[in-house]
Amino acid sequence: MNKTAKHSVMALLAVTLGLCASLAQAQAVDRVYAIDGRGEVVIDPYGLCWRTSYWTPAAAAKDPAAAQCDKDLLPKPAVAPVATPAAAPKAPAVDPVGVKETIAADALFDFDKAVLRPEGRAKLDDVVAKSGQLALEVVIAVGHADRLGGAAYNQRLSERRAAAVKDYLVGKGIPANRIYTEGKGSKQPVTKPGDCKGPKSAKVIQCLQPDRRVDIELIGTRTRR
Repeated sequence: MNKTAKHSVMALLAVTLGLCASLAQAQAVDRVYAIDGRGEVVIDPYGLCWRTSYWTPAAAAKDPAAAQCDKDLLPKPAVAPVATPAAAPKAPAVDPVGVKETIAADALFDFDKAVLRPEGRAKLDDVVAKSGQLALEVVIAVGHADRLGGAAYNQRLSERRAAAVKDYLVGKGIPANRIYTEGKGSKQPVTKPGDCKGPKSAKVIQCLQPDRRVDIELIGTRTRR
């Protein structure tokens, strides 16, 4: 036998003896995996731990090397249940609301005037009460006049009447920046051409009364029940 072969045989014998000793040691301490001379688990070329004849799933779970070789056999740590967050309370549903009131100007003012009458204040108090039932966003007050008089004069008169309505509503607590006013003069009559013929007279003034008006619109939201 040449020197090289002799050395190979001796090395193989040493490994075999060491493995046998490890197996004996494993048996002595209830180890189910082969342990080399360094105290390490013997791993085959496929990366798997060498199991001894004492290996069973129950025994493997107790072996210190189980975490390396068969970690799936170890008891799973208890997982604390995840608390389900409480559902947030639903916001109440709201509906957009538009409330439009058309008030005859004669109910608010004397003829050809822009100063509120006591009866007119009562009409506007009803508007204020309705606004309190809404999450109010804006109030639109639009004044109108009849065809009697010049166009420029009627425009100013309709604007003054709308402004008088705004001043009263502000005095009742509605913020001024939520009230929009506009005058339309005699440009948007309710009566039709030919309805009130003739020059200015008590009869014609009475006939044109629907054209003398203030349109008040409340815009906001209301909670749905």
